[in-house]
Amino acid sequence: MGMPELIVTAVLVQGRDKSEVARDYGVSRRWVTTLVGRYLAEGDAGLAARSRRPHRSPTQTSREVEDKIVRIRKDLDKHGHEAGADTIRTHLLRVHGAAPAVSTIWRILSARGFVTPQPHKRPKSSYLRFAAEQPNERWQSDITHWRLTDGTEVEILHWLDDHSRLLLASTARRVFKAGDIAASYRQVAVQHGDPASVLSDNGAVYTGAYRGGGRVALEVLLHSRGVVFSHSRPYHPQTCGKVERVHQTVKKHLATQPRARSLAQLQRQLDAFREYYNNVRPHRALGRDTPALAYQARPKSAASNIALLDPHSRVRHDVIDGDGKLTLRHNSRLHHLGIGRRHRGKPVLLLVHDLDVRVITHTGETLATFVINPDRDYQSQPKT
Repeated sequence: MGMPELIVTAVLVQGRDKSEVARDYGVSRRWVTTLVGRYLAEGDAGLAARSRRPHRSPTQTSREVEDKIVRIRKDLDKHGHEAGADTIRTHLLRVHGAAPAVSTIWRILSARGFVTPQPHKRPKSSYLRFAAEQPNERWQSDITHWRLTDGTEVEILHWLDDHSRLLLASTARRVFKAGDIAASYRQVAVQHGDPASVLSDNGAVYTGAYRGGGRVALEVLLHSRGVVFSHSRPYHPQTCGKVERVHQTVKKHLATQPRARSLAQLQRQLDAFREYYNNVRPHRALGRDTPALAYQARPKSAASNIALLDPHSRVRHDVIDGDGKLTLRHNSRLHHLGIGRRHRGKPVLLLVHDLDVRVITHTGETLATFVINPDRDYQSQPKT
């Protein structure tokens, strides 16, 4: 027999006073009166436990609003876009002018099964974030890969403004060569101006530092315009974290689209995503502004337009090959220097300053001098 039955029995069967029963059982007299009244009206059913949930909740989110939240979430997921509670609230505000709190939207998504608990996920407060203070203060660039319907692997080049996260360009090509990167930069700079600096990784199309100390086309172009060009530490992609994150965002979107059959179709998909990303999608790192708004909100930084000091002076040790030639890379193009078969196998030093090259022995004897013609692969010695 449970507590309610004992209380009712003591009052109705034993005839005890309600105040005495309340005191003996450690409950309020009002509760004793309530139980007796329920039993007299409903019998044993009146003693069953009842929910304490209120009959009405004026502040509860309506079913209609909950359904809108779910529809927005499904639509964002369908197109591979960021679909967190904060993003959904931003979309609700834009369309309807009102929205529940982010915590409320999160609870609704959890109740509907859209949120997967991640108890071991690193808290956002632990991240250290670095961003340029002005638009065009720093651009980031990098290349990622994608496959067409027939399995052909293609490359996607991204240019991103570090401050505003504006996606300056998203371009597909079968393979990007160093000259293609420079050409892409020129197109972006026509629209947005030259930035104060550019950051990239150490890919061969971005730097010649790891291939004999030469310069690739982009390095030559940026230095000539007074743009500071820096590179991330090898094997440390976090330095270019913003453009690396864009790669993930773009691929997540592309995965929801029909697999492109051609570069042209892929480019149309990239153009559509870039329009959405820059002008519609609220960005978490920007206080839910769009990148386009953030890019326009502050004065732009700019390049000095004063050519930087030429870093293209170097000394290289080499050995003349069996055909009497040396090879030298300049501006991403390999050139062959004709020294002469009589010198084959001889160890030499190359003294290089941009297009001027002098080949000497270790004892200081000059074997040949060249002024490289960038348009020719084979460089013969000038006739005297």
